[in-house]
Amino acid sequence: MSAAPAYGEDKGGSAGPGEPEYGHDPASGGIFSSDYKRHDDLKEMLDTNKDSLKLEAMKRIVAMIARGKNASDLFPAVVKNVACKNIEVKKLVYVYLVRYAEEQQDLALLSISTFQRGLKDPNQLIRASALRVLSSIRVPIIVPIMMLAIKEAASDMSPYVRKTAAHAIPKLYSLDSDQKDQLIEVIEKLLADKTTLVAGSVVMAFEEVCPERIDLIHKNYRKLCNLLIDVEEWGQVVIISMLTRYARTQFLSPTQNESLLEENPEKAFYGSEEDEAKGPGSEEAATTALPARKPYVMDPDHRLLLRNTKPLLQSRSAAVVMAVAQLYFHLAPKAEVGVIAKALVRLLRSHSEVQYVVLQNVATMSIKRRGMFEPYLKSFYIRSTDPTQIKILKLEVLTNLANETNIPTVLREFQTYIRSMDKDFVAATIQAIGRCATNIGRVRDTCLNGLVQLLSNRDELVVAESVVVIKKLLQMQPAQHGEIIKHLAKLTDNIQVPMARASILWLIGEYCEHVPKIAPDVLRKMAKSFTAEEDIVKLQVINLAAKLYLTNSKQTKLLTQYVLSLAKYDQNYDIRDRARFTRQLIVPSEQGGALSRHAKKLFLAPKPAPVLESSFKDRDHFQLGSLSHLLNAKATGYQELPDWPEEAPDPSVRNVEVPEWTKCSNREKRKEKEKPFYSDSEGESGPTESADSDPGSESASDSKSSDQSGSEESSSESESEDQEEEKGESSESEQSEEEGGKSKMKKRKKVAEGQGSSSDEGSGPSSSSSESERTSETEGEQMEPASWRKKTPPSGKSAPVAKEISLLDLEDFTPPSVQPVSPSTIVSTSLATDLEGLTLTDSPLVPSLLSPVSGVGRQELLHRVAGEGLAVDYTFSRQPFSGDPHMVSVHIHFSNSSDTPIKGLHVGTPKLPAGISIQEFPEIESLAPGESVTAVMGINFCDSTQAANFQLCTQTRQFYVSIQPPVGELMAPVFMSENDFKKEQGKLTGMSEVTEKLTLPDTCRSDHIVVQKVTTIANLGRVPCGASDEYRFAGRTLTSGSLVLLTLDARPTGAAQLTINSEKMVIGTMLVKDVVQALTQ
Repeated sequence: MSAAPAYGEDKGGSAGPGEPEYGHDPASGGIFSSDYKRHDDLKEMLDTNKDSLKLEAMKRIVAMIARGKNASDLFPAVVKNVACKNIEVKKLVYVYLVRYAEEQQDLALLSISTFQRGLKDPNQLIRASALRVLSSIRVPIIVPIMMLAIKEAASDMSPYVRKTAAHAIPKLYSLDSDQKDQLIEVIEKLLADKTTLVAGSVVMAFEEVCPERIDLIHKNYRKLCNLLIDVEEWGQVVIISMLTRYARTQFLSPTQNESLLEENPEKAFYGSEEDEAKGPGSEEAATTALPARKPYVMDPDHRLLLRNTKPLLQSRSAAVVMAVAQLYFHLAPKAEVGVIAKALVRLLRSHSEVQYVVLQNVATMSIKRRGMFEPYLKSFYIRSTDPTQIKILKLEVLTNLANETNIPTVLREFQTYIRSMDKDFVAATIQAIGRCATNIGRVRDTCLNGLVQLLSNRDELVVAESVVVIKKLLQMQPAQHGEIIKHLAKLTDNIQVPMARASILWLIGEYCEHVPKIAPDVLRKMAKSFTAEEDIVKLQVINLAAKLYLTNSKQTKLLTQYVLSLAKYDQNYDIRDRARFTRQLIVPSEQGGALSRHAKKLFLAPKPAPVLESSFKDRDHFQLGSLSHLLNAKATGYQELPDWPEEAPDPSVRNVEVPEWTKCSNREKRKEKEKPFYSDSEGESGPTESADSDPGSESASDSKSSDQSGSEESSSESESEDQEEEKGESSESEQSEEEGGKSKMKKRKKVAEGQGSSSDEGSGPSSSSSESERTSETEGEQMEPASWRKKTPPSGKSAPVAKEISLLDLEDFTPPSVQPVSPSTIVSTSLATDLEGLTLTDSPLVPSLLSPVSGVGRQELLHRVAGEGLAVDYTFSRQPFSGDPHMVSVHIHFSNSSDTPIKGLHVGTPKLPAGISIQEFPEIESLAPGESVTAVMGINFCDSTQAANFQLCTQTRQFYVSIQPPVGELMAPVFMSENDFKKEQGKLTGMSEVTEKLTLPDTCRSDHIVVQKVTTIANLGRVPCGASDEYRFAGRTLTSGSLVLLTLDARPTGAAQLTINSEKMVIGTMLVKDVVQALTQ
């Protein structure tokens, strides 16, 4: 890799002939009177036979280079030592040559045979250095030698040499682009490398040489996602940027079906892997429910990318955090983008250069995703020590985040900023006040009055900027502000800033009918000083004269002619042209006059009020974090972010073939794909079927397995890579219905024998409310620890329910009966397995009971692939937590999909944000294969929607997981009378009240539907109400006990009004959004 020219070369690196050079480092040797004697001592040391002297000389030379000194005249003396036997000397020689090989190409070519020998050196550092020097010689004649060297280095045993080969690829490509095809072959080979050292460098080479060859990434996508956490920071940035573009071409947009999801709230957001295997019955049901498009189901590879990049938000490198933030902004569903806000706010404590880049991106994000940064509003308050450009960017963010809830706070901040000594910042603050007034109608008058008060400020720049902003605001409601226009007219004598004077003249001319007495006098004064005014003011004086001539010609005819005569002989041709044009238009000659009939329409046409928009409004078409986004202009080498595809490309292209012995057959393939490859019990035959234990099932496996052999090479791969490959293989291969039927029969027999009960008698244990869909896929003997109990309801009720479920999509099905179930319950699926053969679909059955009404359905905490067979879901039960009433009760559902017991399930020591605490569930001693349990834990979220991060630990592994609550789960219902409700509501007004207008659809007019939708979103209790079209709900936040009062005025005609009163303004604002979204679906 060639280094850039030394910084100090031009300034003082070398003295001219005859001038003494004052050297401060030992290498310069003091004062030299002539140039040809420079560095003589170093040259002598390099010519000796003693390695110690050579080493000392090379150390001095490298130190000179590091300090920016010019050491190019030593090139002949250094290059002779490239064949030195001493390894340390040779390393430093190569460091020197990398720096100067490009400048001294002819001399470097003389030693090319030595470099080629260096490529065969036993020392990996020498091999890498030789390749680096070779690629730094920018001479087309050695391109074939460089190509050969790169190909050999790409197959080197040392990952460091392979990394250097990846660095050499872009250099060779820039020297000779005709080598592209051969270089792509090398890149393809290096992309398959499994070491983290090479990954970042080869992706950089890919981006430089062939970014359009997205097909090279398919097979390596999952590997890159898994290696990402261990790659060096520079490589992480490059890989994340590349994967962002890759994901935009290979996955569907997670936001494209949001409107569809709003219309179908009961549809689960994430589908299961069995969706593909549904029978015709469920497909028809889905088609009738959603005729336009199927609900969005995130591709597992898309989820893998989001999951593996999320931990990097805690990186010490600002560049990595910014790269992950842009990835989430461009790729994640709206509900998940919020996690980046805290990480970006953390970067604001860094150096001003980092702050500048981060704030540029936050300003863009805050326009589209304002709610993401609202909780961190105070982090964007401006410090007196901030540089001006940082102040202006923070001001931009504060203006973007301003809404009706926080506008009083924001305006108080702005009042303080106006007193600043930084004039540019004060001007930007006044513009920000104007934008707030435009965007939030409620404070328009307040802002206008504040700006008018600023007109009496001693600082002329403040007054001038205020006039410009007032002019824009007055255009919105000119009739109501005649007094302000009069006040501005009086300021024409004092204000000297041209832009402000021009703005006042435009206002008086545009609304001259509101000030009929003052306008002619202003024109008289301006006519007197016309010749001394700036050009922009002169143009507005001409406009004012023309408008007054058309509306009040008696008083202003002579003045207008005088102004036009002055303008006719002005030095500026724009003003002369405007004067001629205006005269012909308003004072028609005898010949013309066709246009003059329309003069009033031309000059006094109604003009739309200006829209004050953020300068960052249209920047999001550039990829965030890029130089193009920073400059708001396309930079050289910038690659456009692709649009999302309309149809999802084939996901099987990312599948990686695995050896035959890792495959499972029939349905078991899906159930056992998280099984550890190298467990001691692998060869044993357990209660769960596997390809190892049943030769019959092996014969029914995918035909691809016969083409592959269980080679020993795969044993060197990491466990995480193996799992990803298994995952790909399992999604690639599907078995026929006939084979599936056979495997089902085998499973039914095995389960019946293992349980010791007949399916006809119906004595098999049924599932509890904590049953998940994953557990219904896994069969095996049920092991019952002493601390957990099984429930056995009568089988007579289970069978018809099961038949009914079989025709529906299981994720959407919620039986009407409500029956709370003890959390300490273990579930079995043998009965569901027995009934599986009676269904019309190919999907397994989940007989489930509904726990008390829960707004948020079951959500994934740990996927079974990441958990190596352990799948974990969670639900908010809305039941009081017995350990602490301030805690949210969360049901954690565990299921073991592997073929070995999972022992010692417990919560590790959590690292939680301030205020958040966790009450752990008791340790689960053992979870047998196919077994599912539910545990209850309490989390005190401290009345915030911050995620609780903790570790789920087994005896052998630790998994980092995160639970983030919807705002509606942070409260408990309160039951009060109507009078109490009104009394409390009267106390919570002003800033504690959030109001929103909404239009209720026809489907949301009945009492039952409204109450159901509100209580699903928020855990509130209904309050009795005398009015038929009004609904009231009340609750208290769990931690602080603050009241949350919700009123919905659903008028039969016109828009409905939703009001939320709460001391917690953030909770009120977030709850309004959620409830409005639910009611308007």
